[in-house]
Amino acid sequence: MKGMLKDAAILFVITLVAGLLLGGVYQITKEPIARQEALALERACREVFADAASFEEQEAFDAARAQAVLEEDGYTGQTIEGYQTAIAADGSIAGYVLTVTTHEGYGGDIKFTMGVNCDGSLNGISLLSISETPGLGMQAEKVLVPQFAGRSAYPFVYVKTNAGQDNEIDAISGATITTEALTGGVNAGLCYFWAELDGQLSLAGGQQTASAGSGALGEGGVRHE
Repeated sequence: MKGMLKDAAILFVITLVAGLLLGGVYQITKEPIARQEALALERACREVFADAASFEEQEAFDAARAQAVLEEDGYTGQTIEGYQTAIAADGSIAGYVLTVTTHEGYGGDIKFTMGVNCDGSLNGISLLSISETPGLGMQAEKVLVPQFAGRSAYPFVYVKTNAGQDNEIDAISGATITTEALTGGVNAGLCYFWAELDGQLSLAGGQQTASAGSGALGEGGVRHE
């Protein structure tokens, strides 16, 4: 009995020490991690809205409302994480940068930003995180991302050969799941823009400026896919 109590006490002490160490590591690393994530988001915003003078994060973003908007239009596998307002040099709104996660990737979630001009056209998209199959879905950066830049179409669809229409995207060969996931994510972002953000611009006569309560982000197959 004494031996069992001793072993239990030793195990408790080890568990307690390990927990304290993990907690200490988390406290030390959480701020640097948060800073790196903020920098990565700022770089992604710049990639999809290079002409903006600054970006303002919308702290009043309603995630539940955004999800309801998406689900109403059938986008159940996508999430709007938030958005930044792209501010032009004269203080007017140049467009928006949406952060979108699609949960339908072959290897899990794909998170990206997308720059949407006030007329609904795309400046482009920038991948924040992706874990698809090397040599297949991981070609999204090279094959898919460039195809969305400068496009004005909704909804986008993917084709396996020779995209010719304005809303058609050439799929990655052998990675249709990744292609479908990213295309669906972009469509979900545009759905949210047309349902929510375009309405804000219309109410403001297309010249809405930065709103109070906004936080400045900064300037400057085997399953086959």
